[in-house]
Amino acid sequence: MRCLYSSDLILSGQGMDDNNACQQEQTSSGSGRGVIDFALFFVALAVIGLDQYTKHWVRQNLAPGTSYNPVSWLEPIVTLTYVHNTGAAFGLFPGMQYVFAGVALVVAVLVVIYHRQLTGDSLFLHLAFGLQLGGALGNLIDRVFRGRVTDFIDFRVWPVFNVADSSVVVGTILLVYYSFFLSKAFEREDKPLDSEIARGP
Repeated sequence: MRCLYSSDLILSGQGMDDNNACQQEQTSSGSGRGVIDFALFFVALAVIGLDQYTKHWVRQNLAPGTSYNPVSWLEPIVTLTYVHNTGAAFGLFPGMQYVFAGVALVVAVLVVIYHRQLTGDSLFLHLAFGLQLGGALGNLIDRVFRGRVTDFIDFRVWPVFNVADSSVVVGTILLVYYSFFLSKAFEREDKPLDSEIARGP
């Protein structure tokens, strides 16, 4: 419900009940907004935790350049191959780790500062930006403390990548989906109410 009522409607008493109901809804949604804000950081922390754990496991159990097949029947499709990456996601632009570290840091700071303006009350957008934030920070940790990123997910027909790369890609897909489908649906839902307010009593 959107609390949009003209002053004429409120002063004349028309729409007063709806406006009061909307104000109550806004009050009760205050705590809900806090939960939604937490969702972005919860998703980001979950991605960072999973990303760093899986990379640590690979470094402890595999030698660089070697592969391991935990599920034998999946070997023709996907395997674990430990490689070092000094470039961007999927091994692009090698040797530019510090450039990408700077870019990731700037993006992460902007998302943290402006996440409310970027996401509003949309849990979907919080999920998308949380995935991107977690992915960016996951690889940033590698670049800052190790000078290179640990990659290990190998589909053989695609460059080797990691959990953080996957998170960034999924978050981007969600944002594209939102831009082309969900945002337009929300605009259509708002138009009838805007028209009703414009007509007045």
